[in-house]
Amino acid sequence: MLRYAVIFFVIALIAAVLGFGGIAGAASGIARILFFIFLILLVISLITGRKRL
Repeated sequence: MLRYAVIFFVIALIAAVLGFGGIAGAASGIARILFFIFLILLVISLITGRKRL
């Protein structure tokens, strides 16, 4: 999930440099959503992993 967030972030940077504002904004939004989903899943996995020990 983090890998896809980084890929969309790179796409957003390239699109911004080339002047495609709409595509850059959309890719940035997708990257932000994926990053927050990654963080939520990371916290959940850390919490459930500790309970098993």
